[in-house]
Amino acid sequence: MKKCNVCSKPAVYHITEIHGGSPQEIHFCEGHFHEYMNSPAAQPTGSSPAKDAMAEFGDEVSESDDLTCPNCGITFREFREQGRFGCPYDYEAFADRLVPLLENIHGETQHVGKVPARAPLESRRQYELIRLRRDLAVAIDGEDYETAAKIRDDIRRFDGA
Repeated sequence: MKKCNVCSKPAVYHITEIHGGSPQEIHFCEGHFHEYMNSPAAQPTGSSPAKDAMAEFGDEVSESDDLTCPNCGITFREFREQGRFGCPYDYEAFADRLVPLLENIHGETQHVGKVPARAPLESRRQYELIRLRRDLAVAIDGEDYETAAKIRDDIRRFDGA
């Protein structure tokens, strides 16, 4: 996670400015972002689309600061300040605000990758069962019943093991 350029807290705002034709990234925590946006030195002589968008985004986020997880009670503002969730249900409670944030930062909202080799055996078994069931559904949808029968047998072997 990126840190605020001013105080080293987790950054919740990331700005890219163009100076002399080269991009410069600036990262801010909640407090320093608002200071930066309100400082006269940061304001160009005219209005820039990037500044306007960030200011608008800041206002939009402020409106959602009241969001609270019903399970642990953490607010969206506390999440942004701490950089951590209070419980697994926060993903659902803050989904409307997180999806655009994750898409902006990572380009995707879902991890796709391999299972680590050091993962517990039961986790690998569960992952393999999920994969087999997905393959079975694809084979049945494609009317490839021979392959579906083989996959069904593999699933039964896994369930019996």
